[in-house]
Amino acid sequence: MKDFFHELSEGVKHTMDALSVVTVVGTLMNLLPSVAAILTIVWTGIRIYETETIQGLFNRKNKNASDE
Repeated sequence: MKDFFHELSEGVKHTMDALSVVTVVGTLMNLLPSVAAILTIVWTGIRIYETETIQGLFNRKNKNASDE
């Protein structure tokens, strides 16, 4: 699944991020159903997981576990 998101262009990712923000605002204003909020949280979580910082933390943990 990570490869699919890794292969998306930055333009598509930025568009999805913008839609995510619009969804959050719409949900907070009670314009959209809660399902949209859940999907937004999932998308935002995926984007955060993809960042170099988080990947570095996960790789560091994996390297420490394999050293033992």
